[in-house]
Amino acid sequence: MIHFLEGILASKQANQAVVNVAGVGYEVFVTLGGYAHLPDVGERVRLLTYLVVREDAHQLFGFVEEEERHMFRLLINVSGIGPKSAMNILSGIKVRDLKQAILAEEASRLATVPGIGKKTAERIVVELKGKIEEPVEVKGERREFSKEATVWNDALLALVSLGYNQAAAQKALRKTLSESKEAGSVEEIVRRSLQHV
Repeated sequence: MIHFLEGILASKQANQAVVNVAGVGYEVFVTLGGYAHLPDVGERVRLLTYLVVREDAHQLFGFVEEEERHMFRLLINVSGIGPKSAMNILSGIKVRDLKQAILAEEASRLATVPGIGKKTAERIVVELKGKIEEPVEVKGERREFSKEATVWNDALLALVSLGYNQAAAQKALRKTLSESKEAGSVEEIVRRSLQHV
């Protein structure tokens, strides 16, 4: 098992990065959130990793935080969810929000995340509810922050799916946020952000 990689970031895209470790380039799949935390190309980087071995390929999945890697491990043990699907899910919802939805048994909320259908959402809740620890934050505060964060994250995913690169989408969202602190709907945020890309 490769526990982590530390080296120079050779390249990065929205869903993968290449880390140069002593002259060997390791391709690592990352979530959108992980991509956002990557340094500039040419700088040092350290990624926690999970190695998936298949008959036709060895694939490395990278994470900035242990919490995200732990959730990835839980997700790939849910029947019907493979590594790529787990990464798509983690790109569509923050780990904290995913845990909250599972604990509250809000399968309908999970079903709105790209890559999760209704039946998959119900399976995630059933299979992971007993394996998730209650977050430390006060519930009311967590829910308020979580809702707003989810809206902005969904808007980012929407802009990326429209063909804009991650950096341009984030820059546009930051401008939109500076104009108005109120989140509004995902569609409204995307519409306002399109004026800045």
